[in-house]
Amino acid sequence: MPSAAFYPVGTPGQPWGAAEREQWRARQQRLRRYDTEVVPRIEALAAAPGLQKVAYGQLDYAGDTYTLYALRSADWNPALPAALVTGGVHGYETSGVMGALEFLEKHAADYAGTLNLLVAPCVNPWGFERINRWNFDAIDPNRNFRADGPAREATALIELIAPLKAQFVVHIDLHETTDSDESEFRPALAARDGKPFEPGTIPDGFYLVDDSANPQPAFQQAVIAAVEAVTHIAPADDKGEMIGSPVVAHGVIEYPLAKLSLCAGITGATYTTTTEVYPDSPRATEQQCNDAQVAAVRAALAYALAHR
Repeated sequence: MPSAAFYPVGTPGQPWGAAEREQWRARQQRLRRYDTEVVPRIEALAAAPGLQKVAYGQLDYAGDTYTLYALRSADWNPALPAALVTGGVHGYETSGVMGALEFLEKHAADYAGTLNLLVAPCVNPWGFERINRWNFDAIDPNRNFRADGPAREATALIELIAPLKAQFVVHIDLHETTDSDESEFRPALAARDGKPFEPGTIPDGFYLVDDSANPQPAFQQAVIAAVEAVTHIAPADDKGEMIGSPVVAHGVIEYPLAKLSLCAGITGATYTTTTEVYPDSPRATEQQCNDAQVAAVRAALAYALAHR
């Protein structure tokens, strides 16, 4: 079925040009505020002992400006291993942002003297405000984490971690899969690229994306086990898949992270994963989704410290 039947921008079979991107952009509304919902929590964390705020980039989209912020261990020690936690690469994925912030607020002090933390809680603030997957240019940052890529959200983060890459032992990237993937974002992607929209299904529950180029099954299962105490794990569909990929273990699929220029592939760390929660499930609350992200981060860091 043509994407135009599902999405009201563009001509079936024709990729978008500048005019269509502008039409898409005109449909986006600011629905929440980065400067009041995210930045004050970052400021509060930086004002307390143990963490330091880092401004690592500036975005200017038609007069809307955003400073990109990360938080890092104030007593960063090059002799210690490091962990990267990222959230909000897709701005609409709320628990990624809130989970990263809650992790720092509740647990950052637990790692003092044992692990350097670097957390970028809201990588895509324009998308966060508009509850959208893409950035201002209708680009998905999570397919463009490469040095020469078109998404400044991605290249700024790459530049931030570049001097520290050798220290990272673990990177966990916090995401959601929502019903809007099928109702809005995948139809928009098909329309943007001039391709037909092929409906899929949304997994009901939490799952992980491992790196097919560096699979770490025991690490993934340690994270799954921790999250399973908080919320349910997504089952495979009737094809033994989730989102079109084979389920390789309980709650786990694999992607080639670096080949696809995904965020979780930027450090080259031994232990990497992308989380996916399902906030639209009747079996999960918003707080459970945040708690699942926090549990996943803590389990990932614990495993990496125990097995480095």
